[in-house]
Amino acid sequence: MHRLKMTILAAAASTALLAAGCTKGAGEAAQPEAGVGTDQNWAAVGGGADETSYSRLTEIGTGNVDKLGLAWSLDLPGEVTLEATPLAVDGKIYFPGSYAAVYAVDAVTGKQLWKFDPETWKHNPDKMHFSFGANRGVAYENGKIFVAGLDCRLFALDAATGKQLWVTETTPAGSYNICTGAPRTFKGKVIIGNGGADFGARGFVTAFDGNTGKQVWRFYTTPGTAEQNKGDPAMEAAAKTWGADFTKNGGGGGTAWNGITFDAELNRIYIGAGNAGAYDPLVRDPGSKGDNLYTSSIVAVDADTGKYVWHYQENPRDSWDYKATPNIQTATLQIDGKPRKVIMHAPTNGLFYLIDRETGKLINQPGKTTLVNWVKDIDMKTGRPNEEPNIRYETGLTEIWPGTIGGHNWQAMSYSPRTGLVYIPIQQIGARFSKRGDASENAFNVMGLLLEPIKQKEGDGHGFLVAWDPVAQKEAWRVKNDNLWNGGTLATAGGLVFQGTAEGTFNAYNAKSGERVWQFNAGLGIVGAPMSFSVNGKQYVSILVGYGGTTAAYGDFMNVGWKYGVQPRRLLTFAIGGTAKLEATPGPDMKVHAVDDPAYVINEADVAAGKQLAVSCAACHGIALQATGTPGPDLRESAIALQLDTLTQLLKTGPLMDRGMPKFDKLTDVQIRQIHAYIRAKAREQLGLRQKDNSRPGNVKL
Repeated sequence: MHRLKMTILAAAASTALLAAGCTKGAGEAAQPEAGVGTDQNWAAVGGGADETSYSRLTEIGTGNVDKLGLAWSLDLPGEVTLEATPLAVDGKIYFPGSYAAVYAVDAVTGKQLWKFDPETWKHNPDKMHFSFGANRGVAYENGKIFVAGLDCRLFALDAATGKQLWVTETTPAGSYNICTGAPRTFKGKVIIGNGGADFGARGFVTAFDGNTGKQVWRFYTTPGTAEQNKGDPAMEAAAKTWGADFTKNGGGGGTAWNGITFDAELNRIYIGAGNAGAYDPLVRDPGSKGDNLYTSSIVAVDADTGKYVWHYQENPRDSWDYKATPNIQTATLQIDGKPRKVIMHAPTNGLFYLIDRETGKLINQPGKTTLVNWVKDIDMKTGRPNEEPNIRYETGLTEIWPGTIGGHNWQAMSYSPRTGLVYIPIQQIGARFSKRGDASENAFNVMGLLLEPIKQKEGDGHGFLVAWDPVAQKEAWRVKNDNLWNGGTLATAGGLVFQGTAEGTFNAYNAKSGERVWQFNAGLGIVGAPMSFSVNGKQYVSILVGYGGTTAAYGDFMNVGWKYGVQPRRLLTFAIGGTAKLEATPGPDMKVHAVDDPAYVINEADVAAGKQLAVSCAACHGIALQATGTPGPDLRESAIALQLDTLTQLLKTGPLMDRGMPKFDKLTDVQIRQIHAYIRAKAREQLGLRQKDNSRPGNVKL
């Protein structure tokens, strides 16, 4: 899954070209693409089945981008994290909100046409406990919009009216699987995966008939029991890479929650399988040293039947929350003077892979897009990594780059056939994996393995926009961002690359040089990717503004100063000559405005117990209560959390469930009292009324 993820940057090895045997770089490989100036719609995730996030429209380009202005904006009250890239079809824009509510908007005026809310909090409130509010997109085909709720119900909506046409459950009752990703459509079918690997859920993708919602096929990304695997060659083969008893500890992970790409040329689906769960292989698969297929792999299956074709595993026996879930791009590149059908992939492990999509074999030596210390190189004969020593915490402690959010995560990278470059949103930060019990307050305990982000190297804590040559396997240019967690990218035939940043700027760069040629202050951080479309011959660029996602789980590492409910979430749309203005809103504020009740007497035993219980609050309210403004407020600033009675009422009765705050009615009064004590202690730390606790767990300083 995507809750605990991070990374770092460095130059690619000079030996990459020699190992690959390739002699041409991006300048020679790039060819003029067909259909420049067309594609008025942005009707699929990534702009098309190839998922390259590339617009062939040319009205907006390097020669006139300085005249780009805001055409209109739409405020989205009640939304928090906005990760999706909108779709645009025939003059209408479609996108999901934080909890999969779908909006339809007039693309020229910005007027909201309809809204559909799946109301997960009513249908399956328990699922709200397994993830922060986030949804990465909707799909479109044949006049229908498809969206998956957090509880994994898949909806088909009439694109004209928003009326529900059908709904189907895509995961078994009682499973740990959740859905935050965008469905994809192909050949009259709609496909959706799911998350939950961090909880040990078993991953799979399912294809449904687009007209009826009936299941067509399902492919599992990890094996099941011997009885379940029987007669399925792909599952029987995968089972040989797991121990006999691994299913006793869960489903193994490998959940496919983001990257799913349809290849119309070869009639295949490419599935990006996620990390293994639990992270520690000795916990999830005791007594075995197998590769744990198909976790951390790209798997190719037949689009009509879902039958296995090939796989390439990027991290055998994953031990670090590495995953193949970032977007999977397809293209035809000129390599050694010959056209090759390829997959381009930058997974979280920090490498860039160029794979033959017919065979699943590596084409050249993967390059390092960021700081990488877990691998020397990839064996080109076997495709397996030559790993560095002691990366699997054999001595009880491993510090690794990239960390768990990866060098590249779900934020879409883009590819321009004009430049031959891939534009990758990169982040750099390390991770400490410990089995010694000596992690700091910033650590998560993931099934007995302590995991925390670390900043030690030059560049740690920053994001980068990296232009990458996939044929030469080397960096063309990079831009350093001020903060770690930034948005996806859009490349255009106008010679531009667009990206939003955590600090709230929306930027355009020259695609060849990396020079910034345009900037707009969006008033709030951006994590989603932009897209472009045209109506009546006029080109527009749209982006959702709503900082969030995994930010709270990283606390101060991703805190940019945005406050819960202060800055509005918005859809922004730009065009040449646009003159609209945004209403002024408060800027970033790094101060914690803690509240306190001087009469409250802190019980240190309650604080220590509450510290452990509050880990369940981290995904929304921040690890160690270091909030980032999304998806929940800073509890140190909360008037509700000031008094025990109001906090108890909130947790036990769930009055804010429709706003994303789950009901915690299974907590006892004692546990709530302990959580309350911890909140009060952390608030007093900020007010200077209590010494800050920088110690290891259990050591509270008075």
